[in-house]
Amino acid sequence: MIYAVWVPLLMPFLAVPAARQLAELPAPRHAVRLLAATALFLGVCSTAALGLLVTAGALRLPPVAALGRLIRPPSGGGPLPVIAAVAAATLIGVCVIALVRTVLRQRAELHEARRLVGAAAHTGELAVLRDDGPDAYALPGRPGRIVVTTGMLQALDPAEREALFAHERAHLAGRHHLFLAVAELAALCHPALRGLRMPLGYALERCADEAAAGAVGDRSLAARAIGRAALAAHDGVPACRPSVVLAATAGPVPRRVAALLTHRPTGVGKPGRQGHLARAVAGALLACLALSAAGALDAATDLHTGIEAAQGETGRH
Repeated sequence: MIYAVWVPLLMPFLAVPAARQLAELPAPRHAVRLLAATALFLGVCSTAALGLLVTAGALRLPPVAALGRLIRPPSGGGPLPVIAAVAAATLIGVCVIALVRTVLRQRAELHEARRLVGAAAHTGELAVLRDDGPDAYALPGRPGRIVVTTGMLQALDPAEREALFAHERAHLAGRHHLFLAVAELAALCHPALRGLRMPLGYALERCADEAAAGAVGDRSLAARAIGRAALAAHDGVPACRPSVVLAATAGPVPRRVAALLTHRPTGVGKPGRQGHLARAVAGALLACLALSAAGALDAATDLHTGIEAAQGETGRH
């Protein structure tokens, strides 16, 4: 087990670059699913591997071995299993602390945002904040709200406002904040998975961009609205926005505008060499995911077999 258990901990370093490259090729909605599923799968496998390391090391302690009805603590492997167990337990503790702190911070930010929205002027799903800082974002909740400041309303003409609102409405309808939550949780499980947060955020913005273009029926208008909103937000005084929400002005805006103006989602219909590259990268990613799962399963099976063997020896004595 001591060898197989390392595979899920090492695979993210190979799988993340492959996933990032592959995310540039499919349509945005496919990229979102690919990145979120990869982050979740690798996060679960790596966390399971840490748990197996802790369990294997804990069974070497006589009190734990007694609870497991083992005749004696497992032997072999020297001090490495104990050292690995201590390190894994420390990492799990750090991850749990980081998770709790992140959840508390995000809850506080969302609570403050909802407080401000509660005092704002409402028109259906739209909440207007009296703030000269140009900003707009989708605030999840029941009900979800499109939050926009007076500064942003003044920066756009009526048609551009409709495109901006359609963009934020797509974030709420698609529950895009849940995909970001998955990426955030996975990043706390393994440091290499932090590399998936930025491309996932970009893919989510591209999904909303395409939805906005379809809603207003004019890709050029959607691109102009996003560009002008981002420029206004960059030049103005930033408004108070929670770090966990999605906004039209986020991410690499020039790339998003260029993708809208090409009249097709990024990566669709790429022929020839790029198609072969996509298949090769997809194969590499699938191999990494399969190896990660196989390593975790093999380590768990080996640990279970060792425990059963020790319990059987106990029964004979």
